[in-house]
Amino acid sequence: MLTVLANRTYRNLLAAQVIALVGTGLATVALGLLAYDIAGADAGAVLGTALAIKMIAYIGIGPIVGAYADRLPRRAFLVAMDMIRAGVALLLPFVDQIWQVYVLIFALQSASAAFTPTFQATIPDILPDEAEYTRALSLSRLAYDLESLLSPMLAAALLSVISFHWLFGGTAIGFVGSALLVLSVTLPRSPAKPREGGIYARTTRGMRIYLKTPRLRGLLAINLAAAAASAMVIVNTVVIVRNTFGFGQREVALSLAAYGGGSMLAALALPRLLDRIEGRTVMLGGAMVLTAALATLGLASEGMTATFWPVLLVGWFVMGMAYAAALTPSGLLLRRSAQAEDRPAVFAAQFALSHACWLIAYPLAGQVGARFGQQMALFVLAALAIFGVVAALRLWPARDPKAIEHEHPDLPENHPHKLEHAKSQAGHAHDYLIDDLHANWPR
Repeated sequence: MLTVLANRTYRNLLAAQVIALVGTGLATVALGLLAYDIAGADAGAVLGTALAIKMIAYIGIGPIVGAYADRLPRRAFLVAMDMIRAGVALLLPFVDQIWQVYVLIFALQSASAAFTPTFQATIPDILPDEAEYTRALSLSRLAYDLESLLSPMLAAALLSVISFHWLFGGTAIGFVGSALLVLSVTLPRSPAKPREGGIYARTTRGMRIYLKTPRLRGLLAINLAAAAASAMVIVNTVVIVRNTFGFGQREVALSLAAYGGGSMLAALALPRLLDRIEGRTVMLGGAMVLTAALATLGLASEGMTATFWPVLLVGWFVMGMAYAAALTPSGLLLRRSAQAEDRPAVFAAQFALSHACWLIAYPLAGQVGARFGQQMALFVLAALAIFGVVAALRLWPARDPKAIEHEHPDLPENHPHKLEHAKSQAGHAHDYLIDDLHANWPR
């Protein structure tokens, strides 16, 4: 898996991602503690609302950036977004009102909504070989797990000597470090070509391709199941550990680390697993385990007290493993399902639509937990995950070839791609056109 690090450009970008995510992880811990400091037992509702605002920023900004990313110089744009995020992080320690939390979170996450899909769409251009890209996805998953594992552990150590407000300074340092590493490499120009049409046509193109591709509709349903589980962990861990168990800040960080540890272990095993087992099987299996874990914890949490903490740690660990299995191969699906020129728009669509799932799950986790208790929150989110799994089974065809057959009616008949496609279509009589530039799936 580490052979892909021989590519200097990818290696530096991965390092930038790791540093930025460690800083973001510190902010996640600090934000939960800040919400508890301001709102007490209602921290889950405040945090759920703050994270819902984050999702609104992602859903609104992501498609716009995806539509115009081909016109932007990638390196300068990524560096600018990092610096904006660093500046906002430096303001968070001075917050003492709930509305201030909401405003700054929107500003921070708007910059992230511009940065992340642009960054993700750059990696396939750096690593065109599918085997290398598959390994890069696992390394990227490990980088995200550092946000859930290393950051809480680092936060737990730092909180023994400093106030949680200082953790936001670590977030700013992470974004500055990311910007410097992006500056250290030359990024390939986007292969996307200028598209005709107004802002509506451009901003919805990725969505239209995504929602007309069966495997990607299945991916969206899996995103919903994964969001249900991750929302329970991210929103309600601080309330369960601080309010129900009566523990301190370090126990909050360690509980979040259990979830990240499970995800990291799964990410290490996934490249070899995906060589032997189809991605659909792995992803659906992960979503099913997430659903079962939520329901099991709900049944076991009657009269929850501090003695339940070891059970919670095991449950979070298992859910972390299943979450990684459910979502890590998603980048591979996106790469297989889009032409190079459509890739930025499709990655932006995945970014926006997956966060629409979290927009449902985050406030649901916070409000149900605050109003009806944590056991009810577990049951409600388990029901949401069940819906996602059933939808994925229905939407994602069991027969899922790696290369989707497709047509390009807007290209001239003598275009090389169309001539090559005509040869590949010989013998395929049961195809239907999904999109003006996209896929024909066998019936």
